[in-house]
Amino acid sequence: MERCNLLGRLVFLVLIPALAGCANVAESKAEQRPFFQPEYQVVSHGRKTLLDRFVELDPGKLHVNVASDYDKNAPLKIAVLPFADRGSANFVVDKIPLTSRNRQERAIWSWTDAQRLRRSMVGYLSEREFYVQNPIAIDAVLRAHGIDNEAKLLRIDPRKLGGWFGVDAVVYGEVLHYEAFYFGPVSGWQVGVRGQVISTHNAEQLISFDGSRYDVDFMPAFDPADLVINSAEALLQLRDVQLARSEEEVCRELVLRIPVSESLRLQIAQQALELSAQDDEASASDSSSTHISNSQTNGRTEAKILQPSNDETRQLVQPAAWTSLTTRGL
Repeated sequence: MERCNLLGRLVFLVLIPALAGCANVAESKAEQRPFFQPEYQVVSHGRKTLLDRFVELDPGKLHVNVASDYDKNAPLKIAVLPFADRGSANFVVDKIPLTSRNRQERAIWSWTDAQRLRRSMVGYLSEREFYVQNPIAIDAVLRAHGIDNEAKLLRIDPRKLGGWFGVDAVVYGEVLHYEAFYFGPVSGWQVGVRGQVISTHNAEQLISFDGSRYDVDFMPAFDPADLVINSAEALLQLRDVQLARSEEEVCRELVLRIPVSESLRLQIAQQALELSAQDDEASASDSSSTHISNSQTNGRTEAKILQPSNDETRQLVQPAAWTSLTTRGL
């Protein structure tokens, strides 16, 4: 028995280094794959197909309309304004409000729901060929100008907003649906949004969008016991994380439907190359200045070393007669 245990330990000690050696060999032979390759499924990745909508029981629709001259006037810098909430600001299931919030609570929940959709829109627009202004900066400017509701915001000319934020376009949005539904083995969320992108140069509409997404869970049951169990399990679909997924999905699919502007992509790349070239020139200039400064410092140091002391200077300039008289006096 002892020999068997000893043999097992020896096998273990031999196999572990061998496996580690194999891992090291595989790592050392890993391919060096280059960056900047063409991507697959750039437009379709993350976008629901008919099969996805059938499997997930999603009857929602999305519409994005783009101006005919969009590619020529595509905005490089965008500001996503605060969204408005068209709902009741209560927790609604099957069109029935299950909460009775007061005015202050409704104001807070309305802002919360709208901000969630707004942040999702900002995130997905930032992945595209746009510079998206940070909402914190936008809200600070609006608050400084006393704009604290939708009515006041709509009274401001988009061209004025463009001057405040330094952007080429502003995004207006509103939350249309933000509610849950539940019927036995079927449950889910519906999140809908509508909005438009307005140019801050001429106040013309560049893009309009609207649509909703359903996040549905259907658990079929074939007997009363299954119906009770599946109905209870379907309630888990009403978790907050599922709601967040619905928010992200509707914004992601709307942004995916905005056509890619190649002119903006080229403009961004050109600006980056110019900044890089300027930095390289500044670095080269600094390096040259440092080299010249060091040379001058070294020259002054050498001159200081070769310069004689005051005593040595006096000895060099004293006449021979004065030296002789001094010697006799002594």
